[in-house]
Amino acid sequence: MEFPSVPDRQAPRLGSIVPGCLLSAPGRRPSWFPPALQTGERIVLIVVDGLGWRQLLDHRSSAPHLSDMEATRITTVAPSTTATALTSLVTGAEPRQHGILGYRIDFEGTVMNTLSWFGGRSGERRNLRHELPPSSVQPVPPFCGRRVPVVTRAEHLGTAFTEAHLAGTELRGWRSPSSIVVEIEEALDADADFVYAYYDGVDKIAHERGFGSFYEAELRLTDHLVAEICARVPSGTTVAVVADHGQVQTGDDVVQLDDDVMRLVDHQSGEGRFRWLHARDGRTDELLAACRRYSSFAWVLSRDEVVATGWFGDSGDPSFLRRLGDVALVPFSSSSFDDPDDSGHFPLVCRHGSLTDDEILVPLLALRT
Repeated sequence: MEFPSVPDRQAPRLGSIVPGCLLSAPGRRPSWFPPALQTGERIVLIVVDGLGWRQLLDHRSSAPHLSDMEATRITTVAPSTTATALTSLVTGAEPRQHGILGYRIDFEGTVMNTLSWFGGRSGERRNLRHELPPSSVQPVPPFCGRRVPVVTRAEHLGTAFTEAHLAGTELRGWRSPSSIVVEIEEALDADADFVYAYYDGVDKIAHERGFGSFYEAELRLTDHLVAEICARVPSGTTVAVVADHGQVQTGDDVVQLDDDVMRLVDHQSGEGRFRWLHARDGRTDELLAACRRYSSFAWVLSRDEVVATGWFGDSGDPSFLRRLGDVALVPFSSSSFDDPDDSGHFPLVCRHGSLTDDEILVPLLALRT
């Protein structure tokens, strides 16, 4: 399998969207922006969590409004996971700069879920908010330091991850998707020229149900939601839609690490499609060699090799690199690597995190109303 390349800093990429909108005047924005976004003076940026470029192409009939918008294919970040991608989107920073280097990050043996901010050692699950303050975990201010209206789930208000990546914003919570439209309208009525909104239905359904009738039903609802926003915002507003990552249907293709590999592992972090193994003292080289058996369906790299790829960026606080493991297992097949300490309420049907085209290619869509 061909090794995934990293786009140069001028290429269409997730982390360039917010700086491109907020720091460049209309008409002087990146040339790869869809035309409506290049020149828009008032912008609503909607994140549809989990809607990859390839999934949108494959399900155009379920998303006619989205499919008719001006479109650019862009690249998200590594790992292709929500916590990392959303932080890069709003801050404009590479993962190595903002420090949210995955879904479950290691802090000297304490593994923290960056969405819930819970974790601990050896399967512990405790609130780490005071032990690992959000501002110290992620120091980069969002939205170029501007106080931007943010429309997100009411359940996310006050959480540590929201504090980590949305500090200093004007938070507006919604409990029903229909309220997203009203919250956006009210923010624009209050003279906001940039509004950020987040919707996670597509990601949730893909995780729980996979690509099928439930997924298509959710896409139809999402398409209607975006169409309603476009119909209700003031004339001349640019409505843009972007995703944080795509999806791969893994189903039961879950790999249990072999016993002779596990005897070299102290603990694990990351996620199923970007798994970090932390070696027992002095066993890193032995662990890397043992993991080469997985090379037929996954990229197997040492920490130094991952850093050298530039996947996380080529600059930033070097102390953040201590949050990485010793060996990375990154599937290019439909596989997922199991970790007993990384289990949810139900088996995941679709997953993400790796660097396959299904996961790292996402749409940037725009429409001038």
